[in-house]
Amino acid sequence: MAEHSFLTAVRESYDTVAVEYVERVPPPAEMDPLSRAMLAGFAELVRTAGLGPVADLGCGPGRVTAHLAGLGVSAFGVDLSPKMIGLARHAYPNLRFTEGSMTALEMRDDELGGILAWYSTHHTPPQWLPDVFAEFHRTLAPGGYLLWGDYVGDERLQPTHGYGRPVSYESYLLPLDRIIGLLDQAGLVVTARLEQEPGGRVNRPRACLLARKPEAP
Repeated sequence: MAEHSFLTAVRESYDTVAVEYVERVPPPAEMDPLSRAMLAGFAELVRTAGLGPVADLGCGPGRVTAHLAGLGVSAFGVDLSPKMIGLARHAYPNLRFTEGSMTALEMRDDELGGILAWYSTHHTPPQWLPDVFAEFHRTLAPGGYLLWGDYVGDERLQPTHGYGRPVSYESYLLPLDRIIGLLDQAGLVVTARLEQEPGGRVNRPRACLLARKPEAP
């Protein structure tokens, strides 16, 4: 089966910008305090539940995966870009990183205690988000947690350059309530939300959602 064109564009673009991405994107230690707090709270919930490892989906060069591991979570990373995965494996040889797409995760049903989707779903066309969130639901154990963070809005972006290099991906910024509705349709219950207005180095609204797969009756 031929690969969806948006996946090809994302893979090729992030292969192109991988080195520049590492140079330009701040590491977790330089995130704003609220984002770090959401990651810390997520890590504590996953540790306490003890339901399985965390998959960092769209892990890029692996820095947030390593941050979770430093918070005591068994974490591994998945990314479309072979170049990103190569950088992650080089930087964090004790952690597991694999190539893959969140549209079709190579994981068993109910395998994961947590999923982190950290600024990694906005390149997915809206019509494909139900499939992505269905995969999140399928692979999470009952009682498992999802932490989603990304930019929000109502805009389709078609940049020609990113991180100083040519890119062909697109970005789809959706209203937060629409994301919540899609998670609900997938069977994931949002339990907390954080909305942040533009400020500092960030010029767009962004949000974090904590969601949970209901426990089996």
